[in-house]
Amino acid sequence: MGLDDFGGGQGPQPDVLVVTTNEVPGHRVQEVIGEVFGLTVRSRHLGSQIGAGLKSMIGGELKGLTKTLVQTRNQAMERLVEQARARGANAVLAFRFDVTEAADTGTEVCAYGTAVVLARE
Repeated sequence: MGLDDFGGGQGPQPDVLVVTTNEVPGHRVQEVIGEVFGLTVRSRHLGSQIGAGLKSMIGGELKGLTKTLVQTRNQAMERLVEQARARGANAVLAFRFDVTEAADTGTEVCAYGTAVVLARE
């Protein structure tokens, strides 16, 4: 598994900037559009579950589950960006993830933040 299997985030020069901060240096908020979110629920793969069960007996990272969670988070973030873009935003401030168990059959990941229009100062 390569580096891309365990990371995420935006590439250089995104059309919708996503940051965890409430402000972006050198920019001012021209318009607040409102809350946006991207949501996905992933079920657990039987093979990953069996592998995770065996791995938990000897310890160590559960790489299959880590890769699945990274893919899930990235998908939730992509959906958030799509929603922000569709509403006319060029940035999302105060970006966060919320992860919960979904009915003991999968993992729910919600990416959320505040969609805004930023202008350079």
